Amino acid sequence: MKELKEIRCGHCNKLLGKGSAHDLEIKCTRCGTLNHVRDTSPCSEPYEGQNGASHAYSAEKIGK
Repeated sequence: MKELKEIRCGHCNKLLGKGSAHDLEIKCTRCGTLNHVRDTSPCSEPYEGQNGASHAYSAEKIGK
């Protein structure tokens, strides 16, 4: 049986859940930190952000 990955709070290390998530926001009930969990496996297509713009394009567009 495949062991599930632990998802922990980045601030206080409280166990928030077990499993996998593509894109998840979860608030820690202990310290109140809003944690952002994203899938770390590589994919062939870049992640499309708000309005379909990739992060690299968005940064280039605003001159950063």
